[in-house]
Amino acid sequence: MTEIIVAATVAERAAGFAVREQVFIGEQGVPADMEYDALDDADSTDHFLARVGGEAVGAARLTAEGGTAALGRLAVLPRARGAGLGAELVRAVEQRARERGFTAVELHAQVPVLEFYRALGYTAHGEEFEEAGIPHVEMRKEL
Repeated sequence: MTEIIVAATVAERAAGFAVREQVFIGEQGVPADMEYDALDDADSTDHFLARVGGEAVGAARLTAEGGTAALGRLAVLPRARGAGLGAELVRAVEQRARERGFTAVELHAQVPVLEFYRALGYTAHGEEFEEAGIPHVEMRKEL
């Protein structure tokens, strides 16, 4: 059974961080000092955890910096990919953004997964840029 929750406890947040570490630091080579930032501890940040059969396999976060809702740190472990879990996490973040009164969500998409976000209704804008050594494009979706 798939379960997506807003991580409310220290243990739930730690499980989400462990997923992010495996995907971003271990798999993609993002430096650890770039993976975590002050937004991880901000009161306005919601952390999401996806579990399958009780095992943490996905994570994401919703930040609200300067009045803008931003989806970030979306990560799904390799063994859980291809089953729609990433899309479920995105929808959970969007729902939470609506609940918090936001009318749009922005994100920085890694170029190799642009089509994933386009299929979920996000539109790319601006020039390609590099973040943590990975090409990205800004995207936005009106809610």
